[in-house]
Parts: sequence; structure tokens; C-alpha cells
Amino acid sequence: MALLTDSGPQAHTHSAETLVPDQSRAERTRSWEVADFPVPQGREEDWRFTPVGRLAELFTDEGGSATLSVEHDLPQGVTRTQIPAAEARTAGVPLPADRAAAVAASGDSVVVIDVPAEAELAEPVRVHLTGEAGEPVRAHHLVRVGAFAKATLVVEHSGTAEYTELLSVIAGDSAQLTIVSLQDWEDDAVHLGQHDVVVGRDASVRHIAITIGGGIVRLNTNASYAGPGGSFEAFGVYFADAGQHLEHRLFVDHEAPHCSSNVEYKGALQGETAHTVWVGDVLIRAAAEGTETYELNRNLVLTDGARADSVPNLEIETGEIVGAGHASTTGRFDDQQLFYLQSRGVPEDEARRLVVRGFFNSIVQRIGDADISERIMRAIDVELEGGAA
Repeated sequence: MALLTDSGPQAHTHSAETLVPDQSRAERTRSWEVADFPVPQGREEDWRFTPVGRLAELFTDEGGSATLSVEHDLPQGVTRTQIPAAEARTAGVPLPADRAAAVAASGDSVVVIDVPAEAELAEPVRVHLTGEAGEPVRAHHLVRVGAFAKATLVVEHSGTAEYTELLSVIAGDSAQLTIVSLQDWEDDAVHLGQHDVVVGRDASVRHIAITIGGGIVRLNTNASYAGPGGSFEAFGVYFADAGQHLEHRLFVDHEAPHCSSNVEYKGALQGETAHTVWVGDVLIRAAAEGTETYELNRNLVLTDGARADSVPNLEIETGEIVGAGHASTTGRFDDQQLFYLQSRGVPEDEARRLVVRGFFNSIVQRIGDADISERIMRAIDVELEGGAA
């Protein structure tokens, strides 16, 4: 396993650690059967940061009985169908990687969205899920993007619910796909999600996770490659306020040769008991010669009482790679930047807002959707105003 490296001038404090997993990621259980996963107790490596005591109802075999309000905005040529769950399990869809994902997949049917081969969508495919009650609910969506297609998928979550989610995305050969997942829940919502991305030969996929709401949000993003030449990028922005637990886990499985991955997540925290978790796992298998990968996590702690855990891991089974690395920093708000702006007549509150906006800007601008980008920046401003109050 590679050693953890630290970078960045704001690394005043450091909460990251280099851990040897209890087993190789290649050996961990994946199954459609809920019973194959024990109920998490919080002592397991995959669950040790998560407040599992508050999630008991989402681990039950029966899953949720409630529903979310779902709106689909599909550009011309894109279709939506519903197929039996058993049919989806034979369509090359990755298996659930934990009990919550298995519960999400245990329903009777799967909603399938198909983007035809060679399509070039001028507008995004939009899926808006809204919860209206804090009751258990589960769902499995499958998105298939045909070969040589160019598309953007935007999945928005709002309202309140106790939600277990499985989102499976298969990008065909030479496809170009951007996925934006926006978690803008009410403060009492609970969301356990698994996003699986299969990158086709010479395909390019970008996954962007934005988490600005919810009481407990835990999102696992897993990427694998169906052939050589694939590229996967994962970007994330999260802002945790008092009492929130926001957890993002990534697993990039390099099993095909000559593929690349790049991961960059940034988070800010303020308020008592605000807690964020970022875990980035990259596995480079023996057959994955010519791999190039890098992952970075940066956290900005704005007040006392907030905690950020950051754990990057690399597991490499071949020396024939282009490069592999990772970095993690957790630091306090940079008082020098604040002083610089104030010395030029910028009020303190406005100076803090500008510094935090600048911290997130490099990722937010990559979203490619002006409405969502501006919505995120407005939400960050609201969080900062609440913290100052």
C-alpha cells in the first residue's frame, strides 16, 4: 500500500490516516441477497465512522414500503421503462456491495433509462426524487448509455425520507457521460446510496456528488472498467453543519489495462458535532498495466467542534503503471487570507464568504449546469450566514 502524502498550505491539522483494510477490496462480499450481509454493528471497517445505531430500519430484509415522488425530464430519444428486478440482475449490472444497497435492490422492479447509441443530447436527463415523509423507502435505477453517445444525467434529491438507493450506470464503448448527484435534503433526511459506474472501452465518465443537505448521508461511488482506454473522474463538494453526518466513499477498481482515474473531493464543516467522512479506495489489479490514477481530498474546518475523517487507500498488484498517488489535507480556516481581504476594506463576513466560495469554485465550475452551480453557491452562502449567526 502506498504511503499517505500531505499537500497544501492549509494543512495546519491532519486527521487522515493510512490504514490496511481488513481484506483486499477484491475479496469483499458483493451479492444481490440481503442475508449475505450481516447487519452492521459499527465495528466493521466499512461502517466504523457511520452512526449505524440510527439506521436500523434501513437494514431490515423487508426494505422500505413508502415511495418517493419521482419526476423524469427526458430529452427526445431517451426512453424510460420498468423491468423485473430479476431481469436487471442478468444485464451486467454490478452487485450491491453492502447491506443497504442489497435492501435497495430487493424490490420487485427496476426503472431503466436508455440513451441510444450515438445520441448527442443537448439537454440533461433529469431525475428529481422528492420525499414527503420520514419513512423507509428503497429504489433501484438503471441508466444505460449507448456506444458513442454524449449525455449528462442529473439526479436531484430533496424533501425528507429514510432512503436506500442503488443507481447503476453502464456507459457503452466510447461514450461520454457526466453524472451529477445532488443531495439537497431537509435536515431530518437519511440517505444511504450506492452508485455503480461501468466505464466502457475508450469511454469517458465524470461523476459529481454534491451534498449540502440531510441529517445522515452516506454515498458509495464505485467505478469499474469494461475494457481498456476508459477514463473515470469523480468530483465532490460537501458542506456539513451542526448535527450533520455526511459520508462519501469511493472505490475505483482498475481491472482493465491502460485506463485512468482522477478523484477530487472538497468539504467544509462548521458547528458542534458536524462530521464528514471521506474514504477513497483504489485497486490496481495485476492485469491493469498502464494505469494512471490520483485521488485528493481537502477539508476546511470553519469552527471548533467539527470533525473531518479522511482515509485514502491504494492497493497495487502490478508495478507496470504510469502513476498512482493520493493526498489528503484537513485544515482550519486560513486567517491570513481573511486578514488580506479585510486589510483591503472587505467586511469580515464577506471575506469569509469569498474564501469559502474560492475553496469550492474549482469543482463547482466543472458541473456544467449553470442552474445547479448557482444553487450550490447560494446554499453555501446560507450555511455561512447560519454559522455566523
